[in-house]
Amino acid sequence: MQTTPINFTEKFGLFSEQWSPKIIAKMNDYHFKIAKIQGEFVWHSHPETDEVFIVIAGEMQIAFRDGVAALKAGEMFMVPKNIEHKPIAEQECHILMVEPAGTLNTGDAGGEHTLEEVPWI
Repeated sequence: MQTTPINFTEKFGLFSEQWSPKIIAKMNDYHFKIAKIQGEFVWHSHPETDEVFIVIAGEMQIAFRDGVAALKAGEMFMVPKNIEHKPIAEQECHILMVEPAGTLNTGDAGGEHTLEEVPWI
């Protein structure tokens, strides 16, 4: 058993690329993934699972076809399964996502941003 806490600041300091999630922990069948984001991601949905976004630093929006959820540091939002959404951050934002292991970052959209294998950090 690991007894050292996971430090978000240290983990975010280990990489610079954006829209490239990194796994920092696993609980049962769920991965905890961190990512740096800036700009707009692709419209996508996850037909099989809900997705949780937790803002660690900065601000972001999650666009929906009928509205926008605005989040700032210390806030969380759960996107229900099968709901099309697009994460957006005007400035760099550090986020934590919680989702079942194996969930593709681009959901059902695919494309050049899809990570088939997410690295551990």
